[in-house]
Amino acid sequence: EMSLDVTLIAIRPTSVFEANITHNLNQMARACGVYEHVWRPDELGIKTASELIEPLRWGVQALKLDPSHFKKYDARNAWGTYEQFLPWLEKYLEACVLNPDAAVSVSR
Repeated sequence: EMSLDVTLIAIRPTSVFEANITHNLNQMARACGVYEHVWRPDELGIKTASELIEPLRWGVQALKLDPSHFKKYDARNAWGTYEQFLPWLEKYLEACVLNPDAAVSVSR
């Protein structure tokens, strides 16, 4: 006896990472070398997450090596601190490593 198998496959864009961070951290991001990569990847011609992996690694490493230096950039109103930025950046890096082919999109 014969049978028929039917499958519909749709390939659609799927978000694999979404995160929000305050602009109050832009000076800290500049100081650790990731401002353009995080806030303005389009201006650098960055299209995929794989292109962010090394810059974000360097930024995370810089933040971890000298916390007291970077805490100087904490927002006075506490909306944007080292304690918030480092884990956020680590999560962003992890998402890039896990999804290197993901398209990068930012909204400022």
